[in-house]
Amino acid sequence: MRDHTKLRAFKLADELVAMVYEFTAGFPKEEQVGLTAKIRRAAVAVPSKIVEGCTCDLQEDFLRFLYSAYGSLRALRYQLDLSRRLSLVPIHDGPEAEDKIIETEKVLFGLIRSLKK
Repeated sequence: MRDHTKLRAFKLADELVAMVYEFTAGFPKEEQVGLTAKIRRAAVAVPSKIVEGCTCDLQEDFLRFLYSAYGSLRALRYQLDLSRRLSLVPIHDGPEAEDKIIETEKVLFGLIRSLKK
């Protein structure tokens, strides 16, 4: 079993969750069960899937969870972009979250690539 707390991808994803919750706190009330919930669910899914994957004995199972986490991260990126285009938040808000997503994508995909060798 792997220790998820030692993975940089997990640490970045965990930080991202807090950023996303802060970012979405200002969303309109009517979005609480809509886009806000989807964005938060996608954000929480990323570190959760990494943690779950760390419990797998087989590397191929671990990789499957990492790919799933990567998919959730890409969905999150789209949802945050959509929220800006829908003017749910000012267009200039959220660059820190977007930068964190990009950094997390790079680190997570690097981990995936290293395990595939």
